[in-house]
Amino acid sequence: MSNKTIRVAAVQFHVGTDVSKNLSTVLRMLDKAAEVQPDLVVLPEFCNHLSWYDSKEHCAEVSVTLDGTFLQSVAEKARSLALHVVVNCTVRRDDGTVTGSSLMYSPEGHLIADNTKQIYIGHENDFLEPAQEPGPVVETSLGRFGLYSCMDGVINEPPRTLALRGAQVLCNSLNSFASDEGSLHVPVRAPENRVFIVAANKVGPLVPEEILVPVSEATGIPQKFLHGAGESQIVAPDGTVLACASMDQEEVVYADIEPALADDKHRPDGTDVFTRRRPQLYAAIGDDPAKQNYPAWRGAASLAAAVIDPHCGGRDGLREVVALARNAFLGGARLVAVPPLMSAETIAGDIPAALDFAGEVVETLRQCCSEETYLSTALPHRCDDGLNRYCAVIIGTDGILFSQGQVHRSERFAWSAPVAGFENIELPFGRVAAVTSDDSLYPETFRLLAMAGVDTAVVPLEPLEAWELRTGLLERSAENRINLLAAAISSPLGHGFATALQRDFTVLTPWEERPFDGLLSQPELYRMENGQQLLAVTLYPAAAENKEVSRNTDLVANRPWKLCAAITAN
Repeated sequence: MSNKTIRVAAVQFHVGTDVSKNLSTVLRMLDKAAEVQPDLVVLPEFCNHLSWYDSKEHCAEVSVTLDGTFLQSVAEKARSLALHVVVNCTVRRDDGTVTGSSLMYSPEGHLIADNTKQIYIGHENDFLEPAQEPGPVVETSLGRFGLYSCMDGVINEPPRTLALRGAQVLCNSLNSFASDEGSLHVPVRAPENRVFIVAANKVGPLVPEEILVPVSEATGIPQKFLHGAGESQIVAPDGTVLACASMDQEEVVYADIEPALADDKHRPDGTDVFTRRRPQLYAAIGDDPAKQNYPAWRGAASLAAAVIDPHCGGRDGLREVVALARNAFLGGARLVAVPPLMSAETIAGDIPAALDFAGEVVETLRQCCSEETYLSTALPHRCDDGLNRYCAVIIGTDGILFSQGQVHRSERFAWSAPVAGFENIELPFGRVAAVTSDDSLYPETFRLLAMAGVDTAVVPLEPLEAWELRTGLLERSAENRINLLAAAISSPLGHGFATALQRDFTVLTPWEERPFDGLLSQPELYRMENGQQLLAVTLYPAAAENKEVSRNTDLVANRPWKLCAAITAN
């Protein structure tokens, strides 16, 4: 594929219950988008009708057919404007079923990609049939494209499978009220897969306007959160948002991109994050969840914890850690996250010296702990088999209680012998995992932890890219419902943070502790400020048991396991 620059546009607008009027809006917005001379235009989800139906018969009635007026008019508009167009509709199929599907038309007006949604949310499950096969990756004169929609991007698997099969640009059509779609779930899919994202959401009411007030009153959801959240956007492979629309206005946003850049999967340290995957370890992701059981959930209702940030590393940093940890424990914390006290460069420069200092770290931190308190950090470790590994560890009064070696090879830790998989430890307050920096990059890591019943994870982090702290780890916590302590070596890329799972979670169920705030799955977020050295938080391990984001939509159990071959294939 040549290094061709193309212009892509994302369009957001309101869709109501009048199919003919909605078609007119679609055609008008395509004309408006054409004013910026794009090569590709992506439209929102459910362009033909609001995702609100009286019955299955009503859903079928307002749905469109591939050869019907609605889609043929879109195809003709694509031809007349000489554009690639992605439109999403509910489509009535020849067998009588209805699917929520993204359709890509060529500048000649030909249908070149048809991708049905894999994961529906809430009431969509009552009316629409899910995909029975993975979505296509279509090669065009512009590049290689994959399509997905809304809930398929709240979890990692559908975009991941498209990227692994060669897509350079992912087109995401949304019908979402959730503010964390635009701030979190949409942008993270670009850097975790090193691809471009073009995402188009709606604005305006997502329920029929004549019943907006009674629906708001009946559900307790403020009217503004029954509207599309907008923020249609275009994101680069490094996580940079190239263009972003408002949250509430009809709008076209666009950017010039070079799709071939998405073929480069290397991080700044030279690690190819696709070739370093461990598909043989991900097999459980493609297994039937009905045959998989979580271990018994034993997480405490609440857990006092802390993240600390020494101003420096080495022995001076260790002295700071001791003082900060003791203060955290005096404040009631039982689990304290400590950033690595040695950088990857320092360790690689003198591994024997680094191993010696690591022993000093363990002995010093052990003495800070009591029978009920624990510290977590990352350090080089000479393991029982005689091999050197970079490990995330949990330390108690007896020293290292738990050690998780790095699973995925990386260039900056090239000396570290990889381990065979991910483990966890049962502590008095819950099931805890510790994850090394470079393992946290892979969405499969946290998916496997969630499937193992982990309720809290600690990541001692040395970030290489801004997205890791901005969206990466936060999204891992959100899509898997895992509490998180991220202790980062301070740098211009950002600082450590903590996430505490919302106890009021499942949408359209009674909430007791907070009003609905527009967040779909993002947990409570607590970020360290510049200069802050101690962040005390309360986590909620027991809340990890509830992963149902909406009725019939479990973030983990309802993953599209049958369609994950690209993730699990060696």
